[in-house]
Amino acid sequence: MNPITEGSLDVTWMHGTRSKRHAPEPPIQVHRYAEHTVILRQSKSVNYEAPFLYLLFGNDRALLLDTGATAEPDLFPLRATVDGLIAEWLDKHPREGYELVVAHTHAHHDHVAADAQFADRPATTVVAVDVDSVRSFFGFGDGWPDEIVTFDLGGRLLEVLGSPGHHQAAITVYDPWTGILLTGDTVLPGRLFVFDFAAYLATLDRLVSFAATRTVSHVLGCHVEMKRRPGRSYPLGATYQPHERAPQLTAGDLKAIRDATASVAGRPGLHRFDDFVIVNEPGKRDLRKLLIRAKVHRFLASARLI
Repeated sequence: MNPITEGSLDVTWMHGTRSKRHAPEPPIQVHRYAEHTVILRQSKSVNYEAPFLYLLFGNDRALLLDTGATAEPDLFPLRATVDGLIAEWLDKHPREGYELVVAHTHAHHDHVAADAQFADRPATTVVAVDVDSVRSFFGFGDGWPDEIVTFDLGGRLLEVLGSPGHHQAAITVYDPWTGILLTGDTVLPGRLFVFDFAAYLATLDRLVSFAATRTVSHVLGCHVEMKRRPGRSYPLGATYQPHERAPQLTAGDLKAIRDATASVAGRPGLHRFDDFVIVNEPGKRDLRKLLIRAKVHRFLASARLI
């Protein structure tokens, strides 16, 4: 396998259907970013979270990062899709005993729901989602979360960083082959839920410092919730996002998110910026505002008023 320096994000992502009268999207969109790198997106017709999942191939094993928001294989056939992609890759790169590792950016339900689909798959390791299991599997020592560890797919050496703040077991994965930094829900164009501010800001400081010493082609999280119009977001629970912005961010955006986060220290609540919304240690009132906006959006959508 030769290193890949460039891939394509020239893709129109599925963004949901306007109403039940329209034909639903396929449950999973598959985008072959490059020969050894696949990006999948769950359809909003299946679950409004519509997370992005990542499948990276190495010489000895593949890594599936996250399993989406829906457990049922008849609604969300992730195992069948991944099996097909691996079979396709092995047709071009035949070898025996090829392994699959199923790991997670963090343990929230919309990133782990389909884990059970892989429970009986041969030559497969499903990494448990608690922080001790994550640290043990990837080889983090007492330096968690400050240390950087490597994970070898076989000729494709990933770098893994602990990234608590949104979730205590969150990780970020850097792929030197493509230059992609995979940030889960820690950094994305949408609502950045900060549940431990000190840990989150420290994570962003580490990521900015890390990115400054690497070639970062794209910063890719697991959701898109912002519109193309700066400062505008889709509400929580939106199942139709026809004007969503592209998912990829840059190393410069990473710095902007770090600086914006620092600027809201000591100020809990929602803080809107052009490409993201910081939800800083939200209280019941903040969450109630998000839920009310979601209910109003659903009502207007059902009445065909938006």
